[in-house]
Amino acid sequence: MKIKKLFIVLTFIFLIIFSNTYIFVSNAAEAPSIDTGSVYLMDNRTTRPLYTKNENTKMYPASTTKIMTAILTLENCDLDEVVTANYDALSNIPQGYTVADIQVGEQLTVEQLLELLLVHSANDAANVLAEYIGGSIESFVSMMNTKLNELGLNDTHFTNAYGLHDDNHYTTAKDMAFLMKYCLQNETFRKISGQASCAIPATNMWGPRKYDSTNLLLIAGNEYYYQYVFSGKTGFTSQAQHCLVTAAYNNDLELICVVLGNDDRFNVTRSLYEYAFSNYELKNIINENDVVTNITVENASNDTKSLDLLISETIPALVEKNADTKLNPIIDLNDNISAPIFKGDVLGKVTYSINGVNYTTNLIASHDVEESNVLTYLILGLIIIIFIFIIWIIIFFKKKKLNF
Repeated sequence: MKIKKLFIVLTFIFLIIFSNTYIFVSNAAEAPSIDTGSVYLMDNRTTRPLYTKNENTKMYPASTTKIMTAILTLENCDLDEVVTANYDALSNIPQGYTVADIQVGEQLTVEQLLELLLVHSANDAANVLAEYIGGSIESFVSMMNTKLNELGLNDTHFTNAYGLHDDNHYTTAKDMAFLMKYCLQNETFRKISGQASCAIPATNMWGPRKYDSTNLLLIAGNEYYYQYVFSGKTGFTSQAQHCLVTAAYNNDLELICVVLGNDDRFNVTRSLYEYAFSNYELKNIINENDVVTNITVENASNDTKSLDLLISETIPALVEKNADTKLNPIIDLNDNISAPIFKGDVLGKVTYSINGVNYTTNLIASHDVEESNVLTYLILGLIIIIFIFIIWIIIFFKKKKLNF
């Protein structure tokens, strides 16, 4: 009877252990299955793609176009500049497109227009900014495409400032991810594109206005809210379907996710982030001042010629969690390394390749290397020998002369 009870207890303990182990393993999210549209999920620091689907397929961007309008505004204007809306900017927006009811002659600051653009997705705000910056919408569109060329985004072309459907207005999920990466370098873009709402004070035409963000991932309390998302822009037309470009940060990982042409964009985006945050981490693959290799320096003194080459700075890399990462350094030393060398001198580079991404940093000297004195002593000794020989010759000939 006691043996039977012991067996039951042991079985129960085993089931608990097994159950806990199973739960631990299942914490790592599986890659989601996405049936429609195109997707590009990447790490912002390394640009390593973590999930892709039809990433190079040309798609219609709808209002995600506005991230380009926003960054061109930030690069060409001060936030406190006052803009007066004109008729040309407001007259050609089709009915049914989102607007902030900006009136001809209404005065708004650039910052307020950017909030209407990125938070409320106001198409009239996009056109007002385009007219103000470019002098005309056509000129502004030319600026947009010039910027695309500068960034090397060759699979994207814009024909308007806010995403009005046009067969020649297209992008790819990959291009939009890299455009977002560029925009995130601007702190004001990060701030405004991450607002859950905006409040526009009274203008010369309207009283105060307030709008919630179209990006439901930013709004606490709704079913789509995701606490790690800090920036983004939505888009929709009947041809483009639902689009979403976002950025999220968690545990030192900053990710960019683009979903184009998918009606479940918020859930898809959240599941992609959960997958990435559960399965990847930033890990220091090598630390500052770690020894990479040792060299013998030519023309160096015996006690300093053996030189360790150190890592100049810590290298964080994006790796899969719990994965054994093998490091095979590729060392590229400077030509003609010789004494003297000072501690901290850069003597070459080292590169580590992980999952197709290269991480490179400098190799520096661990200590001073003094020039060898052997040659100096040899030369000095030779001079002394020659001097003694000359003295001996002089004395020899003097003695010989005296003998005569």
